[in-house]
Amino acid sequence: MRFSHQGLKPFFPWCVCVQQGFKCSLHCSRVRDSCINRANWMTTINLDHMAIVLVEPQIPENIGAVARAMNNMGIRRLILVKPERCDLTRILRMATGTSIDIVEAMEVFEDLNEALAPFHYVVGTTARSGSHRPSLTNPRDLAQELISISQNNHVAILFGPEDRGLSNEHLRFCHTIATIPTAQFASLNLAQAVMIFCYDFFLASRLPSEEPLPRLANKFELEGLYEHLKTVLTRIGFINPQNPEHWMLNIRRFLSRVPLRARDVRILRGICRQMDWYAGQIEKHRKKDEGNLDSP
Repeated sequence: MRFSHQGLKPFFPWCVCVQQGFKCSLHCSRVRDSCINRANWMTTINLDHMAIVLVEPQIPENIGAVARAMNNMGIRRLILVKPERCDLTRILRMATGTSIDIVEAMEVFEDLNEALAPFHYVVGTTARSGSHRPSLTNPRDLAQELISISQNNHVAILFGPEDRGLSNEHLRFCHTIATIPTAQFASLNLAQAVMIFCYDFFLASRLPSEEPLPRLANKFELEGLYEHLKTVLTRIGFINPQNPEHWMLNIRRFLSRVPLRARDVRILRGICRQMDWYAGQIEKHRKKDEGNLDSP
């Protein structure tokens, strides 16, 4: 890190020293070295832990353009889920230069749940808002939030099909939902939308954060918890068995407000097991009492 001869202002506006209130000067090597040492242990967004997930993409050229946008901004992991046409010849028309490396390494899945299993934090993107898809953040604010999350956790950013975007079913896997602010016309080309998010992530890779978030529960662990909750809460009558997913959506949002660690998931599943056992004991005693009433 270089400092200006004026003594107070560093060359970079995001300098750690200014953010922390230090006054750095070429004439004060002790303070300057202290600031540099402080900067060395501070963290930035970890682009190696970021992945772009395209759900049911329809146009091969868009996949190539997405790979090119990712390459521009230093994000390397591309995942496709149920692509309609995965024509490599058409994809490579747009994935020029070293973007080909991203295409060669991209992963293809038939099931979204399987694709997201190893990820600890999932973000859904949408241009449409509503009661089932509230816009909770935007690319720039999201990038700031991911500085601490991305240190010890793998993050997936979901983009939907070109003609309709992510469905409510897709969004139920997400911890948060992000929308790109626009004027009256909100429809963006897929690669344009990916570039806007990746650009803000790249900018955030230059910003420091002091407190990395610990490793969170991954989607495999969370989905196991949600299925367990649905079973137990339906059994005790808290959830209407006619439409359990409607009620579970609110529970998913509630638990996503504070991202859960693996230990938290184990505690909650332990509570579920105890509730399930207790409900079984009540049912057992009820059947026993009914049997006694029926006997002569």
